[in-house]
Amino acid sequence: MKSLPRSHVFFVGLMLFSLFFGAGNLIFPPILGQQAGDSFIYAISGFILTGVGLPLLTVIAIALSGRDMQHLASRVHPKFGILFAVVVYLSIGPSMGIPRVANVAFEMGVRSFVPESLQSSSWVLFVYTLVFFCVVYWLCLNPSKLVVRVGNILTPLLLISITILFIAAMMGPLGEAQPAIKEYAVSPGFKGFMEGYLTMDTIAALAFGIIVINAIRDQGVQDKRTITRAAIQAAIIAGVGLSLVYAALGFLGVTSVTGLGYAANGGQLLTQIVQQLFGEAGLILLAAIVTLACLTTCIGLVSACSQYFSTLLGRFTYNQIAFIICVLGLLVANLGLNKIISISIPILLIIYPVSIVLIILSLSHRLFGGRQSVYVGALVGTFIISIFDGLKQADIQFDTILSWLKMLPLYNQGIGWLVPAIVGGVIGYLLGLIWPESKRFFYKVTRRFKTYFKKK
Repeated sequence: MKSLPRSHVFFVGLMLFSLFFGAGNLIFPPILGQQAGDSFIYAISGFILTGVGLPLLTVIAIALSGRDMQHLASRVHPKFGILFAVVVYLSIGPSMGIPRVANVAFEMGVRSFVPESLQSSSWVLFVYTLVFFCVVYWLCLNPSKLVVRVGNILTPLLLISITILFIAAMMGPLGEAQPAIKEYAVSPGFKGFMEGYLTMDTIAALAFGIIVINAIRDQGVQDKRTITRAAIQAAIIAGVGLSLVYAALGFLGVTSVTGLGYAANGGQLLTQIVQQLFGEAGLILLAAIVTLACLTTCIGLVSACSQYFSTLLGRFTYNQIAFIICVLGLLVANLGLNKIISISIPILLIIYPVSIVLIILSLSHRLFGGRQSVYVGALVGTFIISIFDGLKQADIQFDTILSWLKMLPLYNQGIGWLVPAIVGGVIGYLLGLIWPESKRFFYKVTRRFKTYFKKK
């Protein structure tokens, strides 16, 4: 049985960290820190619980199964497994996730360097995204080298850039922590919990899990226990890295109120912080951080989607699928960031709760005997609520149904699907206990009828 060098596990962990850490993750913690103020510890703890904990549990669930997302979803039904996997890969891939990452890289990393007269030109965005996707495609051509290219090279550069920013803030803080505002003044831990939930990294983790497994297998390791252990260790490394970086970025926000006031969003706040600490040269540092964060995440998404669809479709190679995805990503990215976000949020509100419930069930698979009825019951209860959440976000209103949904516990907090999922799972469990007995009873009755009529 071949063992895996600890150094390789470490760099797989760095690769996973970098795949998760996109531009969205970069701008959430600073605004959280600014608004949480002196309640920052509680808020960031809640954020880490869902923003780091849930994605890593997803990677662990994939590692324990030894298979991909489709395999997990097939526990509901084989056809559902294919449908769910295709919808998720298209969502995080060429239709939403990939073009959004490229567009954010332009908005936060490059736009400030473009002459004001050209900033509104569509050709500037097209040229940038064309170069961006050419680089992504080249880095994705050989998925076995992802650990070297991302884990060994790009991730250290990203961490060094963030460390420089954090050290500068520690040596010359912009101010002191202020009292918490908005929801953070009432329930900082729960508000942070919800902010971490909205990072949407759990969906990406469904795709990244198989990348981690393949990165370990590429070292010649085939033993399932060794692969699972290494994947869990890599997930922990990524989790520690994400937690530390989130805490550091949040600290920047905590100390920024006195000198900068309250910002409208995290992107604006981060830009103001680096300008205050480094002057105009800080924009170069911010551009480097944002570009590296977006580039590594996009590489992971393109690679994961290409691996899946090349396996599913068969007739197309990995490289061909990667090229098609990059071209589609380029076209969608040029629709503009606001348009992409407006389309993506309703779809993600439908997919995300279903993904969370599927992962929780997968991790507790043995506790309920892996009964298919439990998966079906819990996911039906979840989907009924999440579909109306998505439609409401898309301004398709069902006033009567919405008035009923508001009576659900935690609905106003964004997790109204939780109780229906639990109820559906319990009903499924009870039916799973009864159904085998009913099948045996039905079989005995029909056999006796057949015997009786044969004698006649």
